Amino acid sequence: MSIDVWLAYLLAAIVFSFAPGSGTVNSISNGMVYGWRKSLASIIGLQLGMAVHIILVGVGLGAIVAGSELAFTVIKWLGAVYLVWLGIQKWREKSALSLVERDTTVSAATLFKRAIFVNLTNPKTIVFLVALFPQFINPLAPQLPQLLILGITTLVVDGCVMLFYVLLASRFTRYIRSTTVMTRLNRLFGSMFIGCGALLALARA
Repeated sequence: MSIDVWLAYLLAAIVFSFAPGSGTVNSISNGMVYGWRKSLASIIGLQLGMAVHIILVGVGLGAIVAGSELAFTVIKWLGAVYLVWLGIQKWREKSALSLVERDTTVSAATLFKRAIFVNLTNPKTIVFLVALFPQFINPLAPQLPQLLILGITTLVVDGCVMLFYVLLASRFTRYIRSTTVMTRLNRLFGSMFIGCGALLALARA
């Protein structure tokens, strides 16, 4: 793979990662509520979920999922229901005083598992990869090295972008002292999660 092709994909990967989505909402919400250190687990979880999609695309299963209405619908509704559930949980978080309690009761392992499921049940990710990867792969050259380059680039870029969101959100949290403000922010992020779930439900293969 030439450097020009890689740079073109790098730009595409950056745009894809910065685009608002369920992973972005997950990272910002965790950064504000649990801080950047504990939220690192959720970033790793997001990348693990995306890595599964990359592997599926690499072995050809991505095309099956993208072309199967039943498979797409099942994954779509699982993701939609889960995101709506997360949104409801956010709406139920009412005060800044419970912030410390959540930091101690919600483990990094829980954030890790939630993040895996957020990316794993997002069919738009695999459809995007199925559509994008072939544009940067030379069919006359060995495909495995090319897929590794594209996959690793995707994970590193998305991990860095999610870390940026987490750090930004955790810094902003320092200025939140009002119970009213915290309640409104919880409802804002809850609404964003529900919105992501609704968008997944309306997505078309």
